[in-house]
Amino acid sequence: MPVDPAYWAGRRVLVTGGAGFLGSGLCHALAAMGADVVALDAMLTGSAALEANLAGLPVRLLKRDLRDADLEAACGGFSVLFNLAAQTSHAGGQRDPATDVDINTTAQIRLILAMRLAAPKAVVVHASTRQFYGKPQWLPVTEDHPIAPPDANGVSKFAGEQYWMLEHRVHGRPVVSLRLTNCYGPRMRIIDARQTFVGIWLRRVMEKQPFEVWGGAQMRDLTYLDDVTAAFLLAAERADCHGRVFNLGGGPPVTLLELADAVIAANGGGAYVTRDFPAEAKAIDIGSYHADDSAFRAASGWAPKIGLAEGLARSLAFFRPRMADYIDKVPT
Repeated sequence: MPVDPAYWAGRRVLVTGGAGFLGSGLCHALAAMGADVVALDAMLTGSAALEANLAGLPVRLLKRDLRDADLEAACGGFSVLFNLAAQTSHAGGQRDPATDVDINTTAQIRLILAMRLAAPKAVVVHASTRQFYGKPQWLPVTEDHPIAPPDANGVSKFAGEQYWMLEHRVHGRPVVSLRLTNCYGPRMRIIDARQTFVGIWLRRVMEKQPFEVWGGAQMRDLTYLDDVTAAFLLAAERADCHGRVFNLGGGPPVTLLELADAVIAANGGGAYVTRDFPAEAKAIDIGSYHADDSAFRAASGWAPKIGLAEGLARSLAFFRPRMADYIDKVPT
């Protein structure tokens, strides 16, 4: 079932994390359909947030941090909130769990309270993660899988999600939480692996340098940006989705070695080396993962359209002429 452009034309939409990878993807899609879009982003160093991600769009960027901004003033008048503001670094959460909680949990509570006052009827689609399932007990992973976060970031993200679902249960707000798998595509962070390992792999092949594959037998499913964007839009549009938590997967799962070969094929050349996990990463690795997202497909009519080979080729084509914007000009 396709996204309905008429639903979005003229609609006031707030996108937190709107200058980042997935947030800016939503801003591009919403602006193309005539929505009135505001992107709110703290523009934190180490994130994927860049003003270049919103260049040329009729989107207003508010540089605000959810931890200390006047959120009630910022949230008034919106009918949809796409909530993508988060700290996503696994290693960063382990090193500094207090800041991780401030961003992923406490700031979410501030946003919930502000929205309750300023936009009490707005639909909320919250970007969550498969991370807090931990090491899967079965594959594919369903939404009723036990929760066993492997790291501090998983704990804070799960708490943030649950505060939003509590808002639905207690206050009746239409909330949808999408538990994302590995997402990739244009405007992702490629300068390093803080956001996703796929980004640094793409950078290395474009620079004609080998990239590292840790392990290699682990399985992953991946979702291309356009498909993630469509999922968020459909989740807001479809009342059958409201009040529910869903896994979002993508194409058929591949091993990391198969993914590495696909990156090289899409680039028309390149190389990688395999190595054992560093001790810090091995301690929080979840092994193989892929999602059962049949519940979301049934409720929304969503299905991914962009296969892995095409998605990697599109990503490389986007970044090649823009390397300066996504490497040289990115604060680290």
